[in-house]
Amino acid sequence: MTYRSDPRAFLISLGHAAIAAALPDRIAEHLPSVPTGRTVVVGAGKAAAAMAAAFEKVWPAPLSGTVVTRYGHAVPVSRIEVLEAAHPVPDAAGAAASRRILERLQGLGPDDLVVALISGGGSALLAAPAGDLSLDDLKAVNAALLASGADIGAMNCVRKHVSAIAGGRLAAAAYPAKVVTIAISDVPGDDPAVIASGPTVPDPTTRADALAIVDRYRMALPDRVMRHLEDAASESPKPDHPAFAAGSDIRLIARPIESLAAAMRIADAAGLPTLVLGDTIEGEARDVAQVHAALARSALEHGLPARPPLLILSGGETTVTLPKDRPTGRGGRNSEFALALAVALQGFSAEQRARVHALAIDTDGIDGIESNAGAVVTPALLDAAAARGLNPRTFLDRHDGFGFFAELDGLVVTGPTHTNVNDFRAILIA
Repeated sequence: MTYRSDPRAFLISLGHAAIAAALPDRIAEHLPSVPTGRTVVVGAGKAAAAMAAAFEKVWPAPLSGTVVTRYGHAVPVSRIEVLEAAHPVPDAAGAAASRRILERLQGLGPDDLVVALISGGGSALLAAPAGDLSLDDLKAVNAALLASGADIGAMNCVRKHVSAIAGGRLAAAAYPAKVVTIAISDVPGDDPAVIASGPTVPDPTTRADALAIVDRYRMALPDRVMRHLEDAASESPKPDHPAFAAGSDIRLIARPIESLAAAMRIADAAGLPTLVLGDTIEGEARDVAQVHAALARSALEHGLPARPPLLILSGGETTVTLPKDRPTGRGGRNSEFALALAVALQGFSAEQRARVHALAIDTDGIDGIESNAGAVVTPALLDAAAARGLNPRTFLDRHDGFGFFAELDGLVVTGPTHTNVNDFRAILIA
């Protein structure tokens, strides 16, 4: 299989390579020193169970602990308790798991070590309401954030100020034990204060920032949440907290750029020139698709930024703003990107359209809350859509990427991958 003989299979192979580059196998290279006291492992995220399995396999001393991951993302472990909960909207299982994790941290001393295994998705899985907030309040906050179109930094700012664990509060609960965070980054810029809402690092944002975000995106939150955010007690731990006196020990074992590099190596071996746009692409999924389509068209028409054949790679985390006044279809941000790209390709000539193939997936294997990782766009798929009278614009208007690609065998299904470095996009211009 080559990019010339089977472009679709080639793109899917790039996606698998991107996922493989982000698996937690390299955890052995980032182990802390064995403490004189106890080792307690806690963690949260879509990769938390796989990280726990990798950690306990190489840790040379006794340990105990609890991690929480998304339903269906557990893997067998022997020494660390693995719990499952809902994502992206928190549930009672997440609240119970959060209480269990906080219990693990009670009574620790300065000779003890807490290893925090953190990956994307931890914000929703650590469903620990702050103050007098309830689980229903957290659900309302998450639902409003997911529909708002806010970027991941803005969403996590709000989450930190309604959580009893996020925004450095887990490290504060572990004090005076030493905390070492082993993380897989799913955020643009790899900022540990943003990954899973930064439970083990001081929070650079404030409750005033959170209130400004609520106002900017016109989110309707419960009155109790607003009262909580307006209360000075909702402020998160800052660098002057005793838990951060020695700084924060953060060890990143996988980053989005490494997944792009893995795909680029395959393209290089195939003699395919590659343009990497970076791993920090943000914005509305449909707008990002328009930019990618414009690059493809420029390459086809002008040989800029390079002449075909050409592979365009990008990562990051796009958003989808859902309308509040009408029903919507199914799908996540990657199927939305692919659908918007299909719409843009309608403006290409038939000859140009026949030379463009694309893949957009979430590296955790779950696009939004659906069963697919993402979708592919191929000339054959677009021809089949036209023959069946399926207009991608109609589906895009109702945010129904899943419905469009399900009709045309365009969904990419991997199942849970046990990692998460966010979006992976590849456009092949033949």
